[in-house]
Amino acid sequence: MAFTNNIMIVRHKLLADLVRLWKNDQLVEKIDRLPIELSPRKSKPLGRCCVHKERAVWRYKTFPLMGLDMTDEHDEVTPLSEYARMALDRPEPSKENIMCVIDEACSSCVQINYEITNLCRGCVARSCYMNCPKDAIRFKKNGQAMIDHDTCVSCGICHKSCPYHAIVYIPVPCEESCPVKAIKKDEHGVEYIDESKCIYCGKCMNACPFGAIFEISQTFDVLQRIKKGEKMVAIIAPSILGQFKTSIEQVYGAFKEIGFTDIIEVAEGAMMTTSNEAHELLEKLEEGQKFMTTSCCPSYIELVEKHLTEMKPYVSTTGSPMYYAARIAKEKHPDAKIVFVGPCVAKRKEVRRDEAVDYILTFEEVGSILDGMDIQLEQVDSFSILHTSVREAHGFAQAGGVMGAVKAYLKEEADKINAIQVSDINKKNIALLRACAKTGKAAGQFIEVMACEGGCITGPSTHNDIVSGRRQLVQELLKRKESYETMGR
Repeated sequence: MAFTNNIMIVRHKLLADLVRLWKNDQLVEKIDRLPIELSPRKSKPLGRCCVHKERAVWRYKTFPLMGLDMTDEHDEVTPLSEYARMALDRPEPSKENIMCVIDEACSSCVQINYEITNLCRGCVARSCYMNCPKDAIRFKKNGQAMIDHDTCVSCGICHKSCPYHAIVYIPVPCEESCPVKAIKKDEHGVEYIDESKCIYCGKCMNACPFGAIFEISQTFDVLQRIKKGEKMVAIIAPSILGQFKTSIEQVYGAFKEIGFTDIIEVAEGAMMTTSNEAHELLEKLEEGQKFMTTSCCPSYIELVEKHLTEMKPYVSTTGSPMYYAARIAKEKHPDAKIVFVGPCVAKRKEVRRDEAVDYILTFEEVGSILDGMDIQLEQVDSFSILHTSVREAHGFAQAGGVMGAVKAYLKEEADKINAIQVSDINKKNIALLRACAKTGKAAGQFIEVMACEGGCITGPSTHNDIVSGRRQLVQELLKRKESYETMGR
């Protein structure tokens, strides 16, 4: 895995260690020693006050990886082995929330957004003081400025005014990353996620420098059912092409090695999404509607449901590629459990709404499973998918992919359609979408909306790093010869 920060290393290693114990039938027996082994007595903790705090953090980080969260703790003396037993014995995942904050790991970042550093020269201009709308600038005896934080409203005007750039902006990373203000502090200063606002984009998860934010995993729900001999079919998102540095046939072979009965590419479902969405677009435009947006991204759907209700009439009613792929899988394997595998946190919400999908794994979790089960990609037997999907269907993984697939499918009819993309759900793009919804006008007739900048290939739970993943995806797409350009509708 191409780790881009230590938080990813920690998350990957911890889940891999848990899977390794599970594989050896030692999870319940040995999990209580895991925090001690990860942080021995004389080790130097990273970002924590002491080794004992570090061990407590390790303990609580195992909770979401086992499908639990802090509310499941009976008391602080209950051993981890009891929670491991709960995770292995439960009949179905039981958590309502998709994500959680580990309060022991949260650093309770100070809610001070601006601070004046020693770079302040105590200048005569006093631009910070003159421009402050709340009179929150004070001066020390040496002439240097300081901020009265009881008065300051964090407007940032002083920051922009200082000619020496002596005033720094101090973000709370998780709050800064959230485009809908769904994460904030409780009365104890610990961050919590407001599920009524959260769109599950996952940005906060990788933004937290202390790795305190987790998605609630279903890893052991899936592995336990495989161990019990239940049929499990993996439906795998198109962005798999950019995840592992080996042939896709060997990647699919690794899924067979894990114990999956069959593998179906979600790209097959993407072809159905393409055709249905293309016809729906033509119908809507013919009816006089000015534009239509895509419906593939579950985070965008959450945004519309919770924050952009005025956009609902303009959102395509076509099912996502996962929706159609799951029904293909159910038809082929009616007695099997269906597991969606992808890079997305928000898919966990979509899975709950889709009766045809039973579980979800992320690419990040799959990487940990492979390490924990000691499955070497280069050594597994290849497994080939019999159904060949068109290149454009696999291209759903990147920004512009849905838009490109629909236009390629429509052929000449696409010439009269102006398609645009909104890649990255941030505050600016939310405002843009809101304006489109309120006015009923947009720069294009077909708008592709993706929560992640660059599309699913840059999702919050990918295995490969963004740059390598994008490059690898493009290379893999070029290998696919089947295309809408060479086939009829």
